[in-house]
Amino acid sequence: MTTAAATQFLPVVATASPAQNSLVVSLHDLAPSNRGVAEKILSNLDRLGVRLCSLLVVPDYHRQEPIMSDRSFVSWLRDLESAGYEIVIHGYFHDRPRRSREGLREKFITQFYTRDEGEFFDLNYDESFRRIASACDIFRTAGLTPRGFIAPAWLLSPEGERAARDAGLEYTTRLCTVLDLRSGDAFAARSLVYSVQNDWRRAISLLWNSGLFQMARNRTLMRLSIHPPDYSFPAIWSQIERFISEMIPLRLPTTYRDWIAEQRRAR
Repeated sequence: MTTAAATQFLPVVATASPAQNSLVVSLHDLAPSNRGVAEKILSNLDRLGVRLCSLLVVPDYHRQEPIMSDRSFVSWLRDLESAGYEIVIHGYFHDRPRRSREGLREKFITQFYTRDEGEFFDLNYDESFRRIASACDIFRTAGLTPRGFIAPAWLLSPEGERAARDAGLEYTTRLCTVLDLRSGDAFAARSLVYSVQNDWRRAISLLWNSGLFQMARNRTLMRLSIHPPDYSFPAIWSQIERFISEMIPLRLPTTYRDWIAEQRRAR
């Protein structure tokens, strides 16, 4: 049995109740270079009452930070997983080199929207499977037990989705859905997420997420996606803290892994 396929036989510990509204906070793009700010974010989340979240780890961020080259980082991830946090495979390189003869749509999505990070946007099946299976092996060698795969910028091609399923992963998410790869069930839940690269993106993000937050208040699952740079901008982080403070009395913080397990148990 490959290490990728073996994950499907491991038990899942569920913490959320299907009858209770849930909150999944995910921290994206984790790599050795941003561990310091990630620790600050997790400490702040803990203070706010979010003591479990999904941690999206990039196996080799921008082809410069293979996680296995940093034993301290891997040990830190193991400790977090032991404490109940979830480790999620987040792409492989988290980049997509530009290609010649791309159309306007491809250029808009891969260059403007994702800043050349939409790794699995149009990756074929064979390469998708190779990267995902390799990531599974790396994480298992590190003593981690990933259940989910989430593509950078949530841009996952149909071939990539099939590869994640064939590699033994249990779920994926896109910007507006959470997908159980075993059953095929898709759950509508748009994630709140910020773009902080410049002033106008931050201003739009604040307005847009304020509206999305009000629209999502009555949904069973609320998702909040945080990237390490978010912490550097007081207005962004202040809004994140306000949203969490309003949600915590009404929702149970959980992980994608455990939320999916509860939906299966409810069925």
